[in-house]
Amino acid sequence: MAIMPVTDSMFLLAESREHPMHVGGLQLFELPDGAGPDYVSEFHRQLLSLVDVSPLFRRRPRGPVGSVGQFAWTGDDHLDLEYHVRLSGLPRPGRVRELLELTSRLHGYLLDRHRPMWEFTVMDGLQGNRFATYTKAHHALLDGVSALRLLQSSLSEDPSDMAVRPPWSPRVRTDVFGSAPRDRDHDSAFDPVRAVTELAKEVRGFGAATVKLVNEAFREQSATLSFQAPRSMFNVPITGARRFAAQGWPLDRIKAVLKATGTTMNDVMLAMCSGALRKYMLDLGTLPEKPLVAAIPMSLRTDRSVGGNAIGLILCDLATDRAEPLDRLTTIHESMLRGKAVYHGMSRLQITALSALPLIPLAVGTIPGMIRITPPAFNVLISNVPGPRKPLYWNGARMQGVYPLSIPYEGQALNITVTSYAGSLEFGLTGCRRTVPHLQRLLGLLDESLEELEKAV
Repeated sequence: MAIMPVTDSMFLLAESREHPMHVGGLQLFELPDGAGPDYVSEFHRQLLSLVDVSPLFRRRPRGPVGSVGQFAWTGDDHLDLEYHVRLSGLPRPGRVRELLELTSRLHGYLLDRHRPMWEFTVMDGLQGNRFATYTKAHHALLDGVSALRLLQSSLSEDPSDMAVRPPWSPRVRTDVFGSAPRDRDHDSAFDPVRAVTELAKEVRGFGAATVKLVNEAFREQSATLSFQAPRSMFNVPITGARRFAAQGWPLDRIKAVLKATGTTMNDVMLAMCSGALRKYMLDLGTLPEKPLVAAIPMSLRTDRSVGGNAIGLILCDLATDRAEPLDRLTTIHESMLRGKAVYHGMSRLQITALSALPLIPLAVGTIPGMIRITPPAFNVLISNVPGPRKPLYWNGARMQGVYPLSIPYEGQALNITVTSYAGSLEFGLTGCRRTVPHLQRLLGLLDESLEELEKAV
């Protein structure tokens, strides 16, 4: 049995039917030359034949699920691959609209905790000589950086490479799922003393880091703090149903703006979101007088490892109270610099611990009625995960795009996650189906926001 890090177990502890805690990815592929009408169904059958499953994708919470299962992993010795790897047909006419609708539904239901917490769906019937895949994994198992690394390592930059295997099945054979490899402590009994000792190691040094944060934030006014965010239409109770919208923009357009303004790609992406959210909320008559505050996850990984979570959190002033696009971009750039400066010199564990402070209201929000009486720590979560720079192929099928899906939380009805791929910046918008109306319209507003920035520089 493997003890689960606190950063992983918190995603299991916070999960309920209204609050699924999994991340996902939608990948679009071009059919290779010469592909017949049965190509996608044959592709699915080939996936089911790859019974060699890596230990990461055998992990499930140790039972009973309601107690120690939220703090420890065990391996599944009898993984049912047909349950995890599925084939779905899009309803006609198989447009992107139908693809996003199916993806929205798949992203809205919980993963089974009695099984390894991941699913992979192949989608047939997409217009334009294409097919799609939807990958879904619990956030306790993988964070966004891990998921993209797995995707990049499993695909190939060579279109003639026919040895590509899916992320759960490594190229180098280990053993079949009938005899799963054991974690180092897979058979050992749960040791509470060991668990407490490891937790103590994780929080060592937290006190000094907290003092530094207080000094920086309150005395020097150098950070955007929690609880300065205004109440907004996004900071309300949510349901478990999801709506998803996705689109990509050429990276060259974003780079031209950042070069002209001396900012960063992340700053320009945030300015696009700021402008789009401002117009969206103005049209709905819900824009607060105070600027929206975004929570920006940052990766703390220092190696090429996958699995688990290693993230910090920066709070950023989105300047949605300002009409001029360059004013918003400048404010965002300065706010991000201040946020990064607060963490300077801290260890990874200290940053992780301090980043959890703005997330406390999310945990409190699971108590009925608390969202309406507690102030939001931030208004919207916006992530930027670097992705592959070159086109990737799956046994000759070129991946056209990869669009991330993430987690709306109680009191946080909209999540924006962005990744880069082969010269494109790919946006994935995941919202509560009931509380975020006309989510698709935000894609057009993102385009308008980028055009405004381009004209302003």
